[in-house]
Amino acid sequence: MQIAIDGPAGAGKSTIAKRLAKESGYIYVDTGAMYRAMALYLLRRGISAEDKAGIESACEDADISIKYIDGEQNVILNGENVNGLIRTQEVSNMASASSVNGKVRQKLVSLQQKLAESTDVVMDGRDIGTTVLPDAEVKIYLTASVKVRAKRRYDELIAKGEESDLKVIEQEIRERDERDMTREISPLKKADDAIEVDTSDMGIEEVVNAINGIIKEHGR
Repeated sequence: MQIAIDGPAGAGKSTIAKRLAKESGYIYVDTGAMYRAMALYLLRRGISAEDKAGIESACEDADISIKYIDGEQNVILNGENVNGLIRTQEVSNMASASSVNGKVRQKLVSLQQKLAESTDVVMDGRDIGTTVLPDAEVKIYLTASVKVRAKRRYDELIAKGEESDLKVIEQEIRERDERDMTREISPLKKADDAIEVDTSDMGIEEVVNAINGIIKEHGR
C-alpha cells in the first residue's frame, strides 16, 4: 500500500503523514528530510546553491539513509543522526535550491522507491504522486494559503526560541513556491489523480479524519 502526500512548504505534510502512518502501522518516509540532509551536507562542505558541478560531485560522497529506532525515524548522514540539525531556515532554503539538481534527485528518488517496494508506506514530498510513486493507491495534494503557512512556520521557530520575522518568512515561502513549481526536474504540481485538501481552516484532527476517509474510499 502506497499513500503519496504532496504539497508546498508549510502545508502540514510531515505532521499529517506521520499521524497517518502511526495510526495505520505503515512506515513514514519523510523525503523532505532526506533532501534537507543533503542540503546540510552541502552547506558543511561550503558548496553554493549555484555551484552545479560542486553539488553533483558531492552527491557521490554523501550517504543518506533512514533508520527506525524504537519506532522513530532517524535521518542518517554519513553515519550521523542529523534529525536535530536539518530544520533550520538555512537548510530549508538550501534544500529547495539544491533539489533542482538532477543527480541529487536521482540518488534520493532511488532510495525512496526501494523503501516503497518492500513495505506499506506513507510518503510526503513535492513529487511523490507524479514521479516517485506514480502508481500509489492514494494520492493527496495538501495545501494552504501562503499567510497560513508562514504563520505556522513562524510559530514553530518562536517555540524553538529562534527570532523570526513573519513578513520575511512569508516572502521566503512565496519564493520557495516559485522555485518548486517552476523547476525543470519534477516540479511541484498536483497529480492528475490526486485529491486536494486545503488545510487553511482545518486543525490536525480534521485533516487526518478527512484523509482517512479518502483512504477508506479509494485505498484498501
